[in-house]
Amino acid sequence: MAENLKARVCRVACIATEGQLEVICREQGVKCDELGINKHNLCDYEVEYLCDYKKKVITDGKKQTIQMWRNAALHQTYINDYKVGDGIMLNEVSVGCECTDCLGNPVEGCCAGASQHKFAYNELGQVRIRPGLPIYECNKRCHCGIDCPNRVVQRGIQYSLCIFRTDNGRGWGVKTMERIRKNTFVMEYVGEIITTEEADCRGHIYDKEGATYLFDLDYVDDEYTVDAAHYGNISHFVNHSCDPNLQVYNVFIDNLDERLPRIAFFATCGIKAGEELTFDYKMKIDPVDAESTKMDSNFSLTGLPGSPKKRMHVECKCEVPTCRKYLF
Repeated sequence: MAENLKARVCRVACIATEGQLEVICREQGVKCDELGINKHNLCDYEVEYLCDYKKKVITDGKKQTIQMWRNAALHQTYINDYKVGDGIMLNEVSVGCECTDCLGNPVEGCCAGASQHKFAYNELGQVRIRPGLPIYECNKRCHCGIDCPNRVVQRGIQYSLCIFRTDNGRGWGVKTMERIRKNTFVMEYVGEIITTEEADCRGHIYDKEGATYLFDLDYVDDEYTVDAAHYGNISHFVNHSCDPNLQVYNVFIDNLDERLPRIAFFATCGIKAGEELTFDYKMKIDPVDAESTKMDSNFSLTGLPGSPKKRMHVECKCEVPTCRKYLF
């Protein structure tokens, strides 16, 4: 009987779908030519659908279901703009500029000049002011159109970005699938706007879970925080680096309340296709003047128990030569 079985080729139908097999292969680190899984895309996952996403997120791997996004984001709801928490009001602007050429012939300095600040962009949409200074874009009340060179952040993500699983214990990360020019807008950090009091409460919970997505909006006063744990966009997955390729800027568009800026990431250098995107969770701006001191970022610190001296150190795994060894 045994000899007869050896002579036969036995085939058993697999009850798993190709998508399920892909997940298993990636989790186990197994390469498979038939499924298109190789050493170059072993850690990549594709998000099949993101609600209201303005730019398609892709990977160089095979298709994966929306469940992968939900698992990665802890059942996160994808949003493109701030979700306003209870008791918080966003006051929209009542006036806009009257320019017909905001860059070439700005009337009274356009929107930036009206706020006594510099025009932030050049003709290519690259930021040209130093980190720490605010950006005032044209708003819905302005006479200019959507192609105005002073409308950059509000157009949303313009690059194809990829969510992938890192190989050194940093969890998920984000990389670009195409070249990004220096000083160009990459993405906005969005989430639920909550009070610092609410952030303190949530921070204690997130700290026990070993993760947090709290970003203080402390441009002038430390009153509000952005929580991207359950509502957010692809910036939810961007990792820290002590030598980052993204820089944070405060941006004001339809809301001019300095307590509630929008948080935008711009490239600090040319970024190659396939390179991971990172920002510094403890970014400090050189105090060149009083304006720039407003821009120090406090990411992932709100709500953590104890003073910085008593707080447990969190190891940094960015692995750059200038690594500070600890996130906090």
